[in-house]
Amino acid sequence: MSSDVIIGNDGKPRCAWAGAGDTAFGRYHDEVWGTRAYDESAMFEALTLGVFEVGLSWSVVFGKRDAFRKAFRGFDVAKVAAMTERDVDRLVQDASIIRNRGKIQATVDNARAMMSASQSLVALAKSYEITRKRAPRSVADLPTSTQQAEAFAKQLKSQGYRFVGPTSVYAFMQNVGVVNDHVHGCFRAADYPAAVRNR
Repeated sequence: MSSDVIIGNDGKPRCAWAGAGDTAFGRYHDEVWGTRAYDESAMFEALTLGVFEVGLSWSVVFGKRDAFRKAFRGFDVAKVAAMTERDVDRLVQDASIIRNRGKIQATVDNARAMMSASQSLVALAKSYEITRKRAPRSVADLPTSTQQAEAFAKQLKSQGYRFVGPTSVYAFMQNVGVVNDHVHGCFRAADYPAAVRNR
């Protein structure tokens, strides 16, 4: 078995980054990452975490996920779009999240873009879906961006979204299941036997 896959405590093979135990990171791997779920608030959360990940590690951002949910009103798009400059000032002082004014303001601006865009984020994401019959063979085979991500980022920018470069957009695509990048051998991989995967 590849070193990019490990056997969890429950006997299931997983991408090595998920760890072997029943942890928040493991549940995120099993239930969220690579799963097509086009709920508006879930997509907004994924987009926002990608914004905050720019220049940082995913583990740092993921570790503050609950704090981000509280700060950004459960990622209710309308409520975040209504946030004021005073709200931004308050969040810049909130030590439980990443206190980057530009990224906080971008999150508010992105909520407003979601409210006003001619094509919804859900519809856009669906238009970029990639169906794989063969999973990536290893983590080394995973791209950090693709032509689809570049086109998707360009469309988002044209609609007023901010902090949406090709790399962060590709991470968003992985998160919401536009693409399934679980590696070969993982029980969530595209080419893992369905009868075994769903046990």
